Amino acid sequence: MKQFFINNNSDKLILFFTGWGCDEFEFEHLKTSCDVLLFYDYTDLNHNFDFSKYSEINVLSFSAGVFVGSVFKYDFKINKKIALSGNPYLFDENLGLSKEIQKILFSITPETQEEFVKNYLIFSDEEYKNFHPSGRTLESCQTEFEALKEIYQKEKNNIKDDYDYAVIGEYDKIFSPEAQRKYYKTRLKTVRNARHNLFFQIKSYSDILKF
Repeated sequence: MKQFFINNNSDKLILFFTGWGCDEFEFEHLKTSCDVLLFYDYTDLNHNFDFSKYSEINVLSFSAGVFVGSVFKYDFKINKKIALSGNPYLFDENLGLSKEIQKILFSITPETQEEFVKNYLIFSDEEYKNFHPSGRTLESCQTEFEALKEIYQKEKNNIKDDYDYAVIGEYDKIFSPEAQRKYYKTRLKTVRNARHNLFFQIKSYSDILKF
């Protein structure tokens, strides 16, 4: 996987497992005084980051990153761990991505990309005006999707159910809100008038940590 580091010279770190197809540009509007490490492009789960200097580390995981964050090999203490728009069972037919959604995700083309964003990721025309698109190619995203399927099969028995709580959009069409409620039960919080991308209603990383 790739990583993008924001250095604010802090002794506190936010470790952010972003979603499938993402990069750092989609989240550049989120503010914080902490250092931030974003992971993305999960063609593998290797990294070379030194976590040892931090006195506090909070973990955020979005969409497909919720699975990755659940099997990541942590060698440090986590202060708080939050899931956004997803649960660890990424390719489970009942809890994760349905076969229909998987087919839609893998078949996005340059001609259908805008329609996909408007129908599945955002809630309103105003959100579309403020949408921060990834700079990655569709080919890169499709390669990642296949890699995630392989990683899931290898790692699904190592999934840890250790998120403190989860946040979903009221009208998420990628991960079924009903399945999310079944999985998280009392740990689930809902953002009203939101689809899969919750970040139009979030101004900072602190907002997420205070849900």
